[in-house]
Amino acid sequence: MLHQIRGLAAALAVASVAFAPLAAGAMGSSSDDSSSSSKPEKSVIKEPGFYERGVAAVEAQDWSNAIVYMGKAINADPDNADAYNYLGYARRKSGDYQGALDAYKVALDLNPEHKGAHEYIGQAHLEMGNVAEAEKHLAALDSICTFGCAEYTSLKDAVSRAKGSS
Repeated sequence: MLHQIRGLAAALAVASVAFAPLAAGAMGSSSDDSSSSSKPEKSVIKEPGFYERGVAAVEAQDWSNAIVYMGKAINADPDNADAYNYLGYARRKSGDYQGALDAYKVALDLNPEHKGAHEYIGQAHLEMGNVAEAEKHLAALDSICTFGCAEYTSLKDAVSRAKGSS
C-alpha cells in the first residue's frame, strides 16, 4: 500500500510540473522571462469626464454643478462648441443672461451652424425681451435646417408666443 501511495504522489508531481507552464501562461505570466511577460490587465471602471458630468448635471437641472463641470470641460477642450452651448444653457437657467450670451457666442464662433446654440441664444433674447435678436437666430436656423429641425420649430413657436403676448 505504501508503494502505491508513493507511486501516486510521484505521478502527481510529474503531472504538476508538466502542466505548470500551461497554468502560468494562462494567468498571463511566465516564470521563464519576466521582462517579456505581459501582466494581466486590471479591470478599471472609467470615470465619466467633465463634459459627461456637466451633461448629467444639466439633465438633473443642477445648474451650479453644470457650470462648474462645463467650465472644466472647456479648460480641457477649448474648441468644444457643445460644452460652450451647455454652459450657456446652465447660465441662462440660473439667471446669468450675460454669461449665457457670452457662452453661446463662443459656441457660434466655433461652429456658426450650431443649431442648439442658435436656438438657446434666441430663447435667451426672448427671455430678455429682445424679439428682434431672437428672430435673427430663427432666420439663421431657417437657413441651416433645410428641411426643418426641432431647434427651428422650438424657437419659431417661442417667437410666435412672444409676439402674441406683446
